[in-house]
Amino acid sequence: MTVQGKITKISGPVVQSEGVSGLEMHELTLVGDAELIGEVVRVEGDSGTIQVYEDTVGLKPGEKVTGSGMPLSVELGPGLLQGIFDGIQRPLEVIRKMTGDFISRGVKTPALSREAKWHFVPILKKGAQVSGGAILGTVQETPLFEHKIMVPPKVSGKLEFIAKENDYTIEEVIAKVTTEKGTEELKLYHRWPVREARPYAERLEPSDPLVTGQRIIDSFFPVAKGGAVAIPGGFGTGKTITSHQLAAWSDAEIIVYIGCGERGNEMTEVLLTFPEWKDPKSGRPLMERTVLIANTSNMPVSAREASVYTGVTIAEYFRDMGYNVAIMADSTSRWAEALREISGRLEEMPAEEGYPSYLSSRLGEFYERAGRVKTLNGQLGSVSLIGAVSPPGGDFSEPVTVHTKRFVRTFWALDSSLASMRHYPAINWLTSYSEYIDYVEPWWNKKTDGQWRAVSLRAMEILKREDELKEVIRLVGSEALPEPEKLIMETARLLREGFLQQNAYDPIDTYSSPEKQFKLLTTILAFHDAANKAIQKGVPVAKLVTIQSLADLAKLRMSVPSDKIELIDQFLQKLLAEISALMEAKA
Repeated sequence: MTVQGKITKISGPVVQSEGVSGLEMHELTLVGDAELIGEVVRVEGDSGTIQVYEDTVGLKPGEKVTGSGMPLSVELGPGLLQGIFDGIQRPLEVIRKMTGDFISRGVKTPALSREAKWHFVPILKKGAQVSGGAILGTVQETPLFEHKIMVPPKVSGKLEFIAKENDYTIEEVIAKVTTEKGTEELKLYHRWPVREARPYAERLEPSDPLVTGQRIIDSFFPVAKGGAVAIPGGFGTGKTITSHQLAAWSDAEIIVYIGCGERGNEMTEVLLTFPEWKDPKSGRPLMERTVLIANTSNMPVSAREASVYTGVTIAEYFRDMGYNVAIMADSTSRWAEALREISGRLEEMPAEEGYPSYLSSRLGEFYERAGRVKTLNGQLGSVSLIGAVSPPGGDFSEPVTVHTKRFVRTFWALDSSLASMRHYPAINWLTSYSEYIDYVEPWWNKKTDGQWRAVSLRAMEILKREDELKEVIRLVGSEALPEPEKLIMETARLLREGFLQQNAYDPIDTYSSPEKQFKLLTTILAFHDAANKAIQKGVPVAKLVTIQSLADLAKLRMSVPSDKIELIDQFLQKLLAEISALMEAKA
């Protein structure tokens, strides 16, 4: 590193400097005598503008600016899992031991431990021709996860040396590759610029759903592995809890959770509860396949802007190993607000509601890094990107929500009126949508004998008809409805209370397997069909709703575990028998 210039002006997190003709755009810099971490965002002649990722209080004009010669990058290698990092990948647990509960300015520590040793098992042999993405060997990072040590994407040549099976730190050389430019020494980790998407061989169409265990999502508005989702909702509608549920129960192999500008108490809950949660498949701690990035609202705003890029770069790294990765970004609105503040400091011309004119393109760049791909080493991997959006006052017409809808294919609209009725998850089934239904239908058909699409559409028609009938009831009252329409209202109530609602804190209801979801849905519709026949025989809906088993139908979601769904079949037989008894009594 060499001194490139000196500070001439300070405006919050934005610093201007002179005599920096050697700096390049997005270059990592050290600012001031405290060597605060920053990134170049504008270069004009020998003047440069730098956004600083730490508190600039105390900086003075005249202090030095030092260039690093490389862009803002993350370290990718063993030690990422179970890690808790800030927005620029500083390990918060390590920093806490160094400085206490508050992060000191200018503190520096590598993202990955230099002391920890990892047991490396080589796969390739000396003399092999390798290119970017080739798997050199493996490290069992956690009991749940095998870390594949890959050749960095831009390296190719002949493998002149590969280390024997043994324990190594990440700074020890485990391979040497002879390239056109000379010999490249490879370690257990490498760096990658966060603003540059990692390359892949081929982009593929999505196929399998990301199974979340949340009924309204999986059965009505599914997302495919490699998909992009927005969860917009006002304050108190359950964005954070929904993100927690997806992180805990989705069948992605790796979880990257980005707390971007959220309140400190919400992020504290994540940091305290994630280590306690168990992986549903193995029973091991969920943290063994999770990376947490914590950048709360009281942390420097510029680091918030970088945090989403840090998270998606880490996710792409695991994708390149052939894993399915899910990112929960909570919330992209806070990220957009960071863009707005930095843009204002840069004195750029504002667009809608003060956001910069490039808000749309930045959102597009972010969401387009989701996808299912064939990796450089020929494996299949995916990055599913789920972004929470916090529109002020729940107004979905504000710029962040509107622009986000352009780049996602699934939209889970959280409704404050549902949340006020304690209906969670508060996803509005009338305004939400998914464009992945056609892609995931073959997967569902294998589990449901080809009935999934028809059953879910029929249930949705009943819910839509209920919404239409509410207007009629406001005018003439429910008693004026014909008996079939009264049954529609009753069935819709069962769908809402017995299927769409889900209690995240109930040990049984928190997760529903696809098989249980389909069984619950078909049971409610079977009641509807049997009740329709009873109405045709003259049995009124008022009589049908007094059936003893009907009250239990709405509680099946909490009384029948996913591994005992045969109990639902037994219940259905009992319910149908009670309806048949009413029909016989009427006859």
